[in-house]
Amino acid sequence: MNTKRNLYKDFEHPFAQFVRILGKGKNGARSLTYEEAYQAFEMILKNEVLDVQLGAFLMLLRVKEESVDELAGFVQATRDQLKFRAIDVDLDWSSYAGKRKHYPWFILSALTLAKHGHRIVMHGASGHTINRLYTEQVLEYLGYTICQNENEVASELNQHNFAYIPLEAISPTLSDLIALRNIMGLRSPIHTLSRLINPFNAKATLQAIFHPAYRSSHQQTAAKLGYVNSAVIKGEGGEFERNPDAKTLICGIRDGELYELELPKLTADRSAIEEELNLDTFKEIWLGDSQHTYGEVAVIETMAIALYTMNVADKFTQAQTLAQEYWQNHVIEFNFGLKKDTIRCLF
Repeated sequence: MNTKRNLYKDFEHPFAQFVRILGKGKNGARSLTYEEAYQAFEMILKNEVLDVQLGAFLMLLRVKEESVDELAGFVQATRDQLKFRAIDVDLDWSSYAGKRKHYPWFILSALTLAKHGHRIVMHGASGHTINRLYTEQVLEYLGYTICQNENEVASELNQHNFAYIPLEAISPTLSDLIALRNIMGLRSPIHTLSRLINPFNAKATLQAIFHPAYRSSHQQTAAKLGYVNSAVIKGEGGEFERNPDAKTLICGIRDGELYELELPKLTADRSAIEEELNLDTFKEIWLGDSQHTYGEVAVIETMAIALYTMNVADKFTQAQTLAQEYWQNHVIEFNFGLKKDTIRCLF
């Protein structure tokens, strides 16, 4: 590292300009333009940046908070470096937060949608924040393949209408950057931009945020990237999952038009936090062997948002009705159909 630094004793490193723009002081600093953000992140992805510059850059952005132009530039630079072939995908579902207080009900939403013919690709990262249950761990427990390349994604979609691919398989560089969470002590813009990459150009996208202020920036960035159907919510635990205990504001794009839709809270009192996230219990609910009042509402309502985002229903109330039918059909199939024993064989 010192050798690399010494190369720049007599002239400025080309990345220094971007650190300077962000860190020039209260009166001199500004956000990056779209073009500057694109160029800066392209250099990061190509490993043309020193570690000390990268740390300063990410933390300056974290303090300032990323602008729409910055996010769009970062995401587009990432998308332009991805070499995935075209795959027919209905819904891109990002999953980067992990769960701590409640089960990952959104996973059952996605799997139920897939069982009813909707082609879904989910992507995420695991382990970047301690003491959380991550999607990859849950899917492996339920017997699903963790895809490592686009061919496996295509195969899983053709077999199950659902595929999960970790960020590490999409972009090892982004995966390394998101893992800095436990070194920096803070999340960085990587947690935000990873949710927006839509690696297989799905027709619709879902992103969840934890801090409400990011709803609008995600929505506007998705629009700037040309996504015509998208939804952003403050999801339970930071995952794309409707929390029945709170109002849910959807900041969406529908046929290219931005909209907001606020959904009311569905419970009178705050639901109890799970004492333990026992995956045996979670699997029993998926197989129809057990029931969970809070969980089933979360599954159905999350499905409804996804269906509305995919333009499967013209009105949200229609999406809710269809989601309810999907879940009831799923339970009936597992309880009385021939597929139940077949599904059990997967475990």
